[in-house]
This record gives sequence, structure tokens and C-alpha cells, in this order.
Amino acid sequence: MSKTILVTGGLGYIGSHTVVELQAAGYDVVVIDNLNNSSQEVKTRIEEISGQSFELTVADVNDNAALEELFAKYNFEGVIHFAAHKAVGESVDYPVMYYQNNVSGLISLLGVMEKHAVSNLIFSSSCTVYGETKNPPVTEQTPIQKAESPYGTSKILCEEIITDYAKHKDFKSILLRYFNPVGAHPSSKIGELPLGVPNNLVPYITQTAAGIREQLTVFGDDYNTEDGTCIRDYIHVLDLAKAHVKALSYCDKMAERVDVFNVGTGNGNTVLEVIRAFETVNNLKLNYKIGPRRGGDIEKIFAETTKVNDVLGWTAQYDIKDMMQHAWAWQQGLGE
Repeated sequence: MSKTILVTGGLGYIGSHTVVELQAAGYDVVVIDNLNNSSQEVKTRIEEISGQSFELTVADVNDNAALEELFAKYNFEGVIHFAAHKAVGESVDYPVMYYQNNVSGLISLLGVMEKHAVSNLIFSSSCTVYGETKNPPVTEQTPIQKAESPYGTSKILCEEIITDYAKHKDFKSILLRYFNPVGAHPSSKIGELPLGVPNNLVPYITQTAAGIREQLTVFGDDYNTEDGTCIRDYIHVLDLAKAHVKALSYCDKMAERVDVFNVGTGNGNTVLEVIRAFETVNNLKLNYKIGPRRGGDIEKIFAETTKVNDVLGWTAQYDIKDMMQHAWAWQQGLGE
């Protein structure tokens, strides 16, 4: 008998790829998504890739009645919680919206999980919890810093809430601290689809290359890095999705109530290196300019991945060129 998993935000960028991987691993999947940053068409595309259907509830994770209905209907083996706002820059402009959605949404979810005795939670956290680090790579033991943005603060608060909750409950949670997910499914059927102007680098690159955006602005070239632009650890979204499936199976055998894993490649790339990789692999030139620094951005961060490699048995399979090739193929398919 297959196990049923609830995926919150399952039609979003990372969520949709994870649903594909969960189905490939033999899980039954139920999705709740408010379509804030996705569309119903994503469901059809996921089902085309996997050859399997799944139930979708269009509702918000702050909607307790919708959650109650789902938990009453299904005997969930666990929950993978993606539903959250995720843009650093936007969070600086709209902090209350971020706390309302990200923190209150988690609290609603935990309340319903407790009522229905569902004990396994994979939480979508972020490397932003480390703040401005002096000496990357960061390990899971790197101290949590005061966040540079409300988005980062919301993830820190959620991690603390989960840790406090787990102390006195029959409950296990894995906190996956993502680095920078990019790319798209190799089928080009699903990928990153921001509504409105993108807040993240790669969709802005692909939209500029496609002529949707006139020009890409690189925010700052005076950082203490090789070429003056920020360094991030870019990870293919499909590699990240596979890490969630590994984490879910590890929940059953972990000794701790809560465990933490960095999920990245372990390599840092500057913004200009990403642009050059995109230009090289896709044989085109990108219209970009250097602009001032952006509020909330940190200078450089990339992951130490020994723990996730050894304990979960997961390693990244795709490199930055694969990421840029798949991202561009996805963007081109959107115009068809």
C-alpha cells in the first residue's frame, strides 16, 4: 500500500518538481496550493510527466477549514511544506505579508497535524538563516545570524517554532536549508514561472534573453569577490526535489526529533559567472548592466554538503551549464 504525502505549495516551482519525484518514488500525493505564484495548468503538466494524477485543493495554508478537510479525508504519512513567500527583496518592502504567510501558515499546519497525529514534516528552509557569513562554505553548525531580510527572519522563526514544537511531541522534522534553486525539468514541461516581474536572477536572465525584459540589472559589482558580484550556490531544482524524497524516507529512521541539512552543490558562482554560463551554453548574448546594490542581499554564501551527502545519500547531479540550458529551454517553451 503506497503512502500518501501532503505537499503544501505543490504547484510552485520547487513543489511541482518534488511532486514529480514523489510520484516516481511510489508515493500518492495530495497538493494544497493557493495559486499565489503558480497556476492550475502546472497540475496538468506534472501529470503529463509522471503519468499519474493527484488531488489538488486550491486553498491557503492559513485556511484551517481547508486543512481540516484534507486531514480528515486522508491518512497522511507526512507533510512537505513549501507554501511560503520567498523573495528577499519583496520581503524588505512587505514584511508583514511575509510573517503572516510564512509564520502563521506554519502554525496553522502544525495545529492540524497535531490534531490528526501526523508526525513527519519536511520543512522548506533557506540558507538565508546564516545571514552574512565571513568564511563560507557554511555547515549545519554555522551559527544562525540575525537575518538580512524579513524573508530570512521568517525562516529562522519557523525553524525555532518547529524545534520547540518537537520537544514535547511525537513528531519528527527535517529542515532543508536550500541554497539557490534554478533550472527546470529536462522535459521543459515545468519550471520557474514567477507572476509579474521576477525577483530571482535566472528567470530574469531568461526573460531578458527572450525579449520580455529589456535589460537585466546586476545589483552591485563592488563586493569583495573575484569579479565584484555576489556569490551564491546555485542548485538544479530537480536535484533539490530529489533531496526531499530522500529526507522523507530518512524521517522514519532518524534518532533526533529535528535534523538539519544544507542542500546545495558546495560550489559558489558569481552573478557574472552565471550570466557567462548562460551565454556560453545557449550561444547568445545577454543585455545587462551594473546597478547599485540591492537591500537585503548578502555578499557570498555556499554550502558544505558533507552531511547531506553522507547521511541522506544525496549528491547534486547537475552543473551550472545544465541549469542554464534547462532554464532557457523552459523559457523558450513558454512562448509556444
